Amino acid sequence: MDKIAEKPVIGILGGIGSGKSTIAAEFAKLGCKVIDADRIAHELLEELPVREKVLALFGQAVLDSSGKIDRKKLADAAFADHKILTSLNTIIHPLVLQRAQELIEQSRSQNQVKAIVLDMPLLVEVGWHKRCDKIIFVNCEQKLRLERAKKMGFDKKQIKIRENFQISLDNKASLADNTIENNSDFSAIAKQVTGIFSYIVDNG
Repeated sequence: MDKIAEKPVIGILGGIGSGKSTIAAEFAKLGCKVIDADRIAHELLEELPVREKVLALFGQAVLDSSGKIDRKKLADAAFADHKILTSLNTIIHPLVLQRAQELIEQSRSQNQVKAIVLDMPLLVEVGWHKRCDKIIFVNCEQKLRLERAKKMGFDKKQIKIRENFQISLDNKASLADNTIENNSDFSAIAKQVTGIFSYIVDNG
């Protein structure tokens, strides 16, 4: 395993709407540096070289009224065609991973950072789970995941399409060192995160 010296790297796995970002935010409160792959991807879409490549692939149909790339339009168009999605990933993924690695390196030298958390939807698919010291699976009932996903703008069909491009939840769960149950209230989540964080930091 390719581990980062002295700073534990924690990967978070779970289905769409399971609450991975909420869990990551709790780790951030405890002194962890959270590397959010979706946020990196969104920032990259604002950069001219990436924007030009994306527009060459999709055309003007993915722009909003202000001329910016509309992430929802882009996602809907990409997930409608496996070949186009692969082409988009070829543009975006290497740059996301490069920037994530840069952030990991920066975090290693920051004394206030106690651990590094990877909030990366395709963590396993791109092989980055091998860079983690610990893997956490966020377990959440399907009904709750659907409710949360709807609030994020997804419907049941969109969730199924997206999850078809990811490994199964059972496989994700089998890779985990720890599981967080995200089926109840917020205080229960915070308590679980604190317990896991303390164990990881104290035991390396």
